[in-house]
Amino acid sequence: MEAGQLIETARARTGLDDFGADTWREGLEILVRSFDEEADLSDAGRQMSSDMLVGSLVMRLQIEDWYRRHPEIDEQEIVAPLFVLGLPRTGSTVLGTILGEDPAVRALRTWEAGAPCPPPETATEHTDPRIAEAQARLDVMHEIAPELHTMNPSSATSPTECLSLLAFDFRSGHFEGVAKLPSYSEWLIDCDLEPAYRYHQRVLKLLQWRCPPTNWRLRTPAHMYAIEALDAVYPDARFVMTHRDVASVIPSVASLMTTLSSLVTDTPDRVYFGTHCADRWDTALRRAMAFRDAGREERFIDFGFRELQDDPIACVARLYRWLGEDFSAEAQDRMRQWRVANAREKQGRHEYRAEDFGVSAQGLRDRFAFYTDRFEVPLDG
Repeated sequence: MEAGQLIETARARTGLDDFGADTWREGLEILVRSFDEEADLSDAGRQMSSDMLVGSLVMRLQIEDWYRRHPEIDEQEIVAPLFVLGLPRTGSTVLGTILGEDPAVRALRTWEAGAPCPPPETATEHTDPRIAEAQARLDVMHEIAPELHTMNPSSATSPTECLSLLAFDFRSGHFEGVAKLPSYSEWLIDCDLEPAYRYHQRVLKLLQWRCPPTNWRLRTPAHMYAIEALDAVYPDARFVMTHRDVASVIPSVASLMTTLSSLVTDTPDRVYFGTHCADRWDTALRRAMAFRDAGREERFIDFGFRELQDDPIACVARLYRWLGEDFSAEAQDRMRQWRVANAREKQGRHEYRAEDFGVSAQGLRDRFAFYTDRFEVPLDG
């Protein structure tokens, strides 16, 4: 893969040339080299990776074209968004999905995150042909790797992580989740992420322009390592932080990443992903905790994994009280219906062992004691 060739492919595919501010190029070039030299891609994986990168470039070209033709989009405001943070595999997916059942709020749906142009419209937001296209892609992925649905149940219309919006600036952990990319990961953890969040906001403005409401509920665990950059763009943001025993979290995330990487390589590196996850989430938690300690504690509310599993509606009710927002009867009813239809026992069981990923439960608990002690996180049995 060559960055220049991917750029020209995206331009040829769209007939467009303007990528907007040139913040995206450095990340793309580092990412392409990392894919090419470190990911040990299979032939199919090389094609999939190229298609993914070209797709992000195509989307950026289209986003800029919509702004060029409709500069009034930039007048939209993103006010006090709520971000669900916390380690992955801690109940954040369930919480984010349940929150999206409230018709008074706006969630980022899988289909529109992958193809934000043309921007969605209220009249067709439930019949847009991109919904079926996105579901077809998910179905193929779940057919190739059926365990993915057990690890992370999703559909075209369900809320998804907003990490994918950062990918349009090529500064995103979105890519780390699908391949072994050590040099890109090393660059990403300390690069300036504010431009990526500026673009994140640009996409949200586009999505809400013709399809309100504008009261955003967003989620991505990886915001924790970039929380200062997020705060620079969204200084009125509020945060939910979910918590769980790291001895369950880290191997589970490593298992998910290993499974995803098997789509692009014949030699997925379990130990790499185990070590990478431990290192990345150590840094992320320390940065999030330092951010809270710097006079921002009142912007956070915390939930444990067990209470989210046992009674998520009660947790949501507490969240709404904290936000000072009305928890309507319609929202409660829709959330309860979703919970019944998506009970955890219906999803199957995700099996994994810490040792398979080069880590140990006790070693993880010792390393992350700074976190579990602070938030009094109970240990899983």
